Amino acid sequence: MKKYNKTTLKNGLRVLTVPMKNANSVTVLILVGTGAKYETKEQNGISHFLEHMFFKGTKKRPNTLIISETLDRIGGEYNAFTSKEITGFWAKVDKKNTDVALDWISDMFLNSKFEEQEIQREKGVIVEELNMYLDTPTAYVGELFEDLLYGNQPAGWRIVGEKENILSFNREMILDYFKNHYSSQNTVVCVAGAINPKQIENKINKYFAKVKTTALPKKEVTKEIQTKPQVLIHYKKTDQTHFCLGVRTYNMYDSRKYALSLMGIILGGNMSSRLFISVRERNGLGYYIHTSNDTTTDTGYLVTQSGIKNDSLEKAISLVLAEYRDLKNKKITAKELQKAKDYLRGTTSLSLDSSDSQASFYTSQEVMNQKLLSPEEKLKLIDKVTVNDIKNVAEDIFVPEKLNLAVIGPIEESKKEELQKLLKL
Repeated sequence: MKKYNKTTLKNGLRVLTVPMKNANSVTVLILVGTGAKYETKEQNGISHFLEHMFFKGTKKRPNTLIISETLDRIGGEYNAFTSKEITGFWAKVDKKNTDVALDWISDMFLNSKFEEQEIQREKGVIVEELNMYLDTPTAYVGELFEDLLYGNQPAGWRIVGEKENILSFNREMILDYFKNHYSSQNTVVCVAGAINPKQIENKINKYFAKVKTTALPKKEVTKEIQTKPQVLIHYKKTDQTHFCLGVRTYNMYDSRKYALSLMGIILGGNMSSRLFISVRERNGLGYYIHTSNDTTTDTGYLVTQSGIKNDSLEKAISLVLAEYRDLKNKKITAKELQKAKDYLRGTTSLSLDSSDSQASFYTSQEVMNQKLLSPEEKLKLIDKVTVNDIKNVAEDIFVPEKLNLAVIGPIEESKKEELQKLLKL
């Protein structure tokens, strides 16, 4: 039995419904296929700025207080987010308040006023959001890593934008971006939880009838040019040195991503992973270390991030590289591979307990025009990964010319050459 239903409205809007037996909640999620990668240099940060502006007032709910009170009065959860390629809005409520959530989110999405006065006021909020990221090395080092990988092109720019841009946005620019990047063609609405799919589809047809059908601009294709290991150092007086050390990999349409996801678990996905044991447990260099994968429509990378003692950067880098090298030179055991598969199966099952995670699981695939797979179908593809698949991917990605290191801490720029010499595989 299919776990979800998909329909396309007359205006081109894609609708997903995910009924969940015994659920008490309902989540309404809207994903739009736009984000920082769709911006020009002058617009950088505008996708994120626009996301904030949806919460500033409609004709029916004239200001932020009334908008937020609508769901606060019923104990609902709600938020929005912007990434490089997706902007999302969601509301999660008790099942008896499904109509409130649908009315609220469609009103904001279709009828926001984007008033100049509110735009001016929000500039201060977003500049402080940027300052918060800059003050948080665990978040900022990830941005530096992407800056190192992609440089001065949309994939390398900050999602929140630069201060100069944030301060320069006006109503005309906001409306222009909204008009050109928000369309039924790149929007998916999903309702998951305690629902009757047919009833919900009829309601969405009513609430979202006014979605525009505008033709969309194409985004710039990311260029990846690298011939040797790269290092980026950001000097900052900190009690810990934070680093991201990783390699370029594959985009989201590449079937090798399944082997990569298991490789990330084996390297640094949990408390019994190779790097957690090596860097934290055996050498006591830091509190956190983890390896993760990022895939978009045209880029991908695997990265290990850690915060370690200020005098232990070289040692930590050597330990990470040793594990990368080991995966490249030696086959993992069938037992270690099975452990990673079982871990992924368990975490997937736990993560999909709630209506918001079910909505996100299906909608994030649909908005990127991927083949819509159920959790079980995805896990079957994971189960097919072999020891040889892991070895082949490791041999392909763990090469010096794909290696990148970003560092935040009391490290002088003069150390760059020394660190570069360490980056051997």
